[in-house]
Amino acid sequence: MDARDDALTVEQAAEAFAAEVAYWREVRGLAKRELARRMGFDPSYVSHVESGRHKPTEDFARRAEEALNAGKAIWKRWLDYETAKAPVALAPAVPTPRRAEQPYATGSAIVVEHDAARLDYDGRLYRLTMRRLLRNTGSEPITRYLIRISVDRYPGEPERSNAHYREHPLAWDELALTATCRGEAMRWQTKHDRDAFKEVWLLFDNEQGRFPLYPGESVWIEYAYSVGEEKWGRWFQRAVRLPTEHLAVELAFPADLDPAVWGTETSMTAEAAPLRTAPVQR
Repeated sequence: MDARDDALTVEQAAEAFAAEVAYWREVRGLAKRELARRMGFDPSYVSHVESGRHKPTEDFARRAEEALNAGKAIWKRWLDYETAKAPVALAPAVPTPRRAEQPYATGSAIVVEHDAARLDYDGRLYRLTMRRLLRNTGSEPITRYLIRISVDRYPGEPERSNAHYREHPLAWDELALTATCRGEAMRWQTKHDRDAFKEVWLLFDNEQGRFPLYPGESVWIEYAYSVGEEKWGRWFQRAVRLPTEHLAVELAFPADLDPAVWGTETSMTAEAAPLRTAPVQR
């Protein structure tokens, strides 16, 4: 791998860190100025990190993780960045221009009353279907909802996975992303588009009109996408990023594969522990 490829990898890791911070800031409904106050930084510094003009530091990562209570997601992005930059300390990095991004409306707050994930596998294709009952506990209407699509063909082998996705990146056509709310199709907009990682805004509107989630209201949304077996990897992990009252996961695989189902639960206050409810197989 030459220095140019290494620099690109470092830059992608830095941008992923910035995206993680921006995501959690938006989830918590904080302006950059307020996050900076909680972290003890100048507001311009937070803005520079999110825009990619300043590279992340360990101190920034620790303070952001604590201020945003991100379940170690921000800290993991920092570790990924450190791993990526280690072999190329002398490689120059040119920041990739980023589009201006708007957070959730000030005063908005989302609680997930029910989260149900179903993963179907037919021996060739994985199809993930997510159903969520969202409640707006804030004071402003919500007009969009952020989702993530992230794959890892070789868990525990990041270099091998990165090389695999550089040669075989996820494509929007193969994902066949669909989303509905109240029986209405939802439009969507790309926020981040990487080889193995994508973020998408699901919009509470379509060609026929708008249907925002108003304060005090609850609504079911459903979205689904497909990933070929050569890109998924034989594992499934859920990252719960919003306050969630009920969580369910269902895996529908061919019986002749004899799948093994197990799981652990982690948090900011506890190490990995077995699931509280035993999986049921039939």
